[in-house]
Amino acid sequence: MSDIKEYCRMCGRSTDDVGELLTITGGLRVCRTCLEDAMRMAEKLMPGLSPVQMKDNGNDTAGNTEVSENTPSDPSAPEEGDTPPGEDDPKKGGSVRFAGGFGLPNVGFLNMADLQNMMFGNPAAKKKDRKEKKDAPVIDIRNIPLPHKIKELLDEYVVGQEQAKKVMSVAVYNHYKRVASESMKPEEFEEALRDVEIEKSNVLLIGPTGCGKTYLVKTLAKLLDVPLAITDATTLTEAGYIGDDIESVVSKLLAAADNDVDRAETGIIFIDEIDKIAKKKNSHSRDVSGESVQQGMLKLLEGAEVEVPVGANSKNAMVPLATVDTRNILFICGGAFPDLDEIIKQRLRKQTSIGFNAELKDSLDKRKDILSEVTVDDVKKFGMIPEFVGRLPVICTMHGLSDEMLVDILKEPKNAIIKQYQKLLSLDEVDLKFTDDALLEIAKKAQEKDTGARALRAIIEDIMLDIMYEIPKDDNIGRVTITKEYLEGSGSPLIETRG
Repeated sequence: MSDIKEYCRMCGRSTDDVGELLTITGGLRVCRTCLEDAMRMAEKLMPGLSPVQMKDNGNDTAGNTEVSENTPSDPSAPEEGDTPPGEDDPKKGGSVRFAGGFGLPNVGFLNMADLQNMMFGNPAAKKKDRKEKKDAPVIDIRNIPLPHKIKELLDEYVVGQEQAKKVMSVAVYNHYKRVASESMKPEEFEEALRDVEIEKSNVLLIGPTGCGKTYLVKTLAKLLDVPLAITDATTLTEAGYIGDDIESVVSKLLAAADNDVDRAETGIIFIDEIDKIAKKKNSHSRDVSGESVQQGMLKLLEGAEVEVPVGANSKNAMVPLATVDTRNILFICGGAFPDLDEIIKQRLRKQTSIGFNAELKDSLDKRKDILSEVTVDDVKKFGMIPEFVGRLPVICTMHGLSDEMLVDILKEPKNAIIKQYQKLLSLDEVDLKFTDDALLEIAKKAQEKDTGARALRAIIEDIMLDIMYEIPKDDNIGRVTITKEYLEGSGSPLIETRG
């Protein structure tokens, strides 16, 4: 007996795990479990048709004569559900039997390509459909919201950050005008503008943690109804090392677009924590998760056709690939860039002069908007390579949140935290109120945590725990007012009964 193991062509398991393999059309060897799963999937896709009933112009797909339930059967043939001798055990070289008394080797229409297409789809067919549909514009330029309209919509959800919202509105508007213009016919433009190509303007968002970078991009994609993929740069590594490949960011966008390549090619990719792939200082080892990732992302940001796995983060033989053109994908990179403010201050201090008009060194430490002075040189000094920064021409900074901004975040947006709790208590027919002093006290506590707006929910959750536990006990309670004294521990919330 040979010691060479055989492996199932579907799941990759050896004969030690699955037993004897079965041979299907084309000489392919698969295990019984994979074949049964494939048959169930085929019956689910084509209900009411068993494999032996598949016909094509009077013949079955294997090229044999037509098989029908009304065809008189051979008297010597086994009855339905019976198993011929010697074929009941796959380990004895026989075949697996299904309802109807037919063995799997008689299934002629089953082949590997069909199984992969049923499970993963056919990327080649999708690519052919894309070429046929290329004449129809994906985005209509007449339906793109104007920049001031985009900003008005953002104002309903995002508090403050006026400059960042303005920059993002213009960047997105110009980007989708560019996408729409490429689908327009040359004669629709003036003769001087027919050969002008508009280049892509990716965005770099810089701001402290909790200032709303991710929330701004999420809101923007929701308002524009375009596919959005949010990924983390910390998991990316150079190709060949453990971790996500650089192309995985495009694969996530394809999944967000329901594997529709056309929609994915006009989507938005937000790469968070981009500052974590900065060059490692004083490192003599290969920087596989820093500078190497920046170099690998250069073509991705600029625009190239990349093959990405469908439904997976890494390429392998069992996962189909789809070709995605990143030329029309808007890349937004965001990061907190800690200690970047010190680099900016160091540069500004060198510019101070000696004399009566000289600026004091400690005056820069008091500035809250120091990040607004950032330049490309500061970002390069932080550890980003020049080629990478050059592909992010729009640098947008976001400010830290003040007490007043935190109070507005608590109560102003459409999905403000306080409005969420008011809705929860309204289901118990209870009205929830916060005094202005209480809101300001919550904002001051959030500032102490130094995590931006993320601290607000943690504080509110702690405040509302006892209230959410006790209020449903009494049906007579009609209103609860949270006061500053309750937050300081020197009082209790004001409770009013109904009527």
